[in-house]
Amino acid sequence: MSIFLKIGIFVLIEFVLNRIVNLIFRLWAKKHNSVHLRFFKSATNLLIVIVVIYALVQQFDVTKDISKTLLQSGSLIIAVATFAAQHALGNVISGFSLSMSNPYNVDDKIRVVQNGNTIAEGIVMDITIRHTIIRQFNGESCIVPNSVMDNAVITNSNFTENIGNFMEVEVSYDTDIQKAMRIFQQICIEDILTLNTEENKVFVKGYTQNGVVLKSTIWTRNLDDSFQACSDIRAALIRAFRNNGITIPYQTVVVQGKQNGAAITKEGSILS
Repeated sequence: MSIFLKIGIFVLIEFVLNRIVNLIFRLWAKKHNSVHLRFFKSATNLLIVIVVIYALVQQFDVTKDISKTLLQSGSLIIAVATFAAQHALGNVISGFSLSMSNPYNVDDKIRVVQNGNTIAEGIVMDITIRHTIIRQFNGESCIVPNSVMDNAVITNSNFTENIGNFMEVEVSYDTDIQKAMRIFQQICIEDILTLNTEENKVFVKGYTQNGVVLKSTIWTRNLDDSFQACSDIRAALIRAFRNNGITIPYQTVVVQGKQNGAAITKEGSILS
């Protein structure tokens, strides 16, 4: 049998075995689409490649002798390879750790924080033997090494039954505070995405140089509902406060001058 024919046979075997493994894991993923299944699929594919290459090497006298020599000095090779690829091996080991502990799963919404800084926040798309892929809310995909994921603080929104998001609004000092609080609370309760629970109470958080700060917690079933509900409530608050004569204070500047000998005054927002 020619050399090229043997190589072709082993390449075909590797291709068929990997296709079978992918098919098996795809069927399992339909019932349990978890991160550890995807990780072990990648690890199994890599193991198949290594075994096929080793079996192919044993088919030729020259490469067989080289492989025996390498195996006899295996301790030295392992030490050198471990030192040279310590970061890659660290990612693989961390991948096994993450797959076994399962702190997050595919389609989970997570936030990854390290040393007080947010590294990535979004939806878990996949985990390989080296990294975890997170699709962020701006559409970008963040590829985080498994060693970083293993050492970071991970907040998993799917582990909580409901999502709470703080909302604050400021009203002027001449406002009827109780009336503003009732309007705020009623809007929160009436929104179709919020949970009508005791947590929808409104409190006075504090004071600023412009007015009084009102605060409430907006409770929804998931993170997507939270974004939409907070947006709807902010818009409804502006309309309701305007209809009830409640002012949301903002700083203005007054410019004074003269035109044709007469004094003029112009007032405008510093935000304009």
